[in-house]
Amino acid sequence: MSLVALARSIKERRIALNFTLEQVASRTGLTRSTLSKVENFRVTPSLPALAKIAEALETTVSELTRGVGEPSEISIVPKGKGVRLERDRPKTGIIYELLAHESTGAMETLLITIPDASEREEPTSHEGEEFLYVVKGQVCLRYDDQTYDLSEGDSAHFNANIPHSITNRGETPATVLCTYGAVSTSN
Repeated sequence: MSLVALARSIKERRIALNFTLEQVASRTGLTRSTLSKVENFRVTPSLPALAKIAEALETTVSELTRGVGEPSEISIVPKGKGVRLERDRPKTGIIYELLAHESTGAMETLLITIPDASEREEPTSHEGEEFLYVVKGQVCLRYDDQTYDLSEGDSAHFNANIPHSITNRGETPATVLCTYGAVSTSN
C-alpha cells in the first residue's frame, strides 16, 4: 500500500467534510499529533486505527483505500506536473513533489526542494528502504547518530526504519530525488 496515497485519501476526505484534525482526534480517540503524522505520510496507521479514522470520517476503510496500492503498468508525469504535497509547511518551507501519480508498485518517488537553512524538527523513520540523490545543492543527512554531508551527484541508500532527516545548511535551495518503498522479500 502506498503511504502517500493513503495519507492523501485521508486528508482529502477530512477536508471535504470540513473537519479539523482536533475534531477527528476527538472522534477517534487518537491524538492530533498522530493524525497529523498519518496525513503527512510519516506513519501508516494500524488497521484498528484506520477503522477508527474511517468511522470518524463517515466512510469505510475500503473507501479510504480504494485504488491505493493497485499497480498500473506505467505512470508518465510531464515535467512540472507532479503532485505537490503539503508536509512540514509552513514550518520548514520544504516542498515535496510526487513524481508518479499512479501507483506502479511498492515504491514512491519524490522530488524534494529544501530552502536554504531549513531543517526538519525531528528525524523520522518508516518501514522499508530509502534512496536519496542530490540533484542540486548540499545537504546534511542525519542517520541515527551519524551525519553525512552530501553534495550534488552524491547519493545514499539506507534502511528507513532507522530515524533519519535531511537538512540544507547552504545559502541556496537544494533539490533531492527521494525514492522509498517496502523491502522486497523474494525467495
